[in-house]
Amino acid sequence: MTRGPAPKDNAVRRNVHQYAQALAAGTQAGRELPKALGISTGGAKRFWKTWSTAPQTSAWTETDWAELELTTKLVDGLFLGDLKLAGEIRQRVAKWGATVEDRARLRMTFDKTTEGESAAPSAPAPEVDMDEELYRLLNGT
Repeated sequence: MTRGPAPKDNAVRRNVHQYAQALAAGTQAGRELPKALGISTGGAKRFWKTWSTAPQTSAWTETDWAELELTTKLVDGLFLGDLKLAGEIRQRVAKWGATVEDRARLRMTFDKTTEGESAAPSAPAPEVDMDEELYRLLNGT
């Protein structure tokens, strides 16, 4: 049982933040991973592919892409065994809206697809044995 009067039928939220972002759901075209970065691990390549095609990238400028390049180098180092990089990576991806909590803090929402449109299935990830890669990472081999 609720307290107070029932809400009006046409209730409108009036405290919309001026910097709120509504992003189109789905993936973007993305960019190719620059070969000059010298990325060697599958985890860092997946990280680049995931972030370069994320809906957040539709509004990115060159400085944002440069940050993605730097962060991808850090992720490559993480997968090579330098676990001290994890905190720095987490702080950087939080600024892009990596988790639901990050997106709520940044006031990001995703537009729902209309009834006529269906979400396009994503391309399958390249075959990489994640268990083997994690085992190597944790055991330092």
